[in-house]
Amino acid sequence: MNQDQQSFFASWSKKFSYLAGSMSPQEEEAFKTQLELEKTQRECTRCEEYKAWMMAYSPSVRFMMEQIARVGGNISSQNIVCDACDEFKSGGFHPELGILLCQNRFYSKWHLEDTLTHELVHAYDHCKFDVDWANLRHHACSEIRASSLSGECRMMNQIVKNKIFKFSKGHQDCVRRRATLSVRSNPACKSDEEAAKVVNQVFESCFNDTRPFEEIYR
Repeated sequence: MNQDQQSFFASWSKKFSYLAGSMSPQEEEAFKTQLELEKTQRECTRCEEYKAWMMAYSPSVRFMMEQIARVGGNISSQNIVCDACDEFKSGGFHPELGILLCQNRFYSKWHLEDTLTHELVHAYDHCKFDVDWANLRHHACSEIRASSLSGECRMMNQIVKNKIFKFSKGHQDCVRRRATLSVRSNPACKSDEEAAKVVNQVFESCFNDTRPFEEIYR
């Protein structure tokens, strides 16, 4: 038996013991920790592979990276980071740190593409428009643009992910819903009602602003 076979059977034996309930409490806890570590490593590897592919081949990601550089931004593979997230979200943007991709929240490569494009729109807005993220109107505007331009609210996403079969203004409703949820998470926002109000106040002008794209194409 070679080393790979020995490793496989040792791993299988531990899993069998765990499923059979024949481990001691200490062994069971150590086994659970090992499983979680292996899961985290797999998720990180997958996220890094997807990220590298998108930066090399995704039209929306490559375009946004170019546009961010043109307005003086500095987003690269070094500050687009894969990590596990406790919150139920797929990514985030920080003006000083860069972009976070939540490696444990992606269900496909294309989900990561939408998320990365979304966060790149935030990065572009921050550089182009000098966004004050504590200002709810600024935050709402960027969230509207990011949800609209990233592809997250395209028709097939709504059908497959959310089982929403609304075709008349479905894109706008999705953008409004996602933007409101994001603004509600802002520490400066006091209530659901305030989040919805702010999004409604800026919705029309921000939804119609497709820069740096000529139009909504995703």
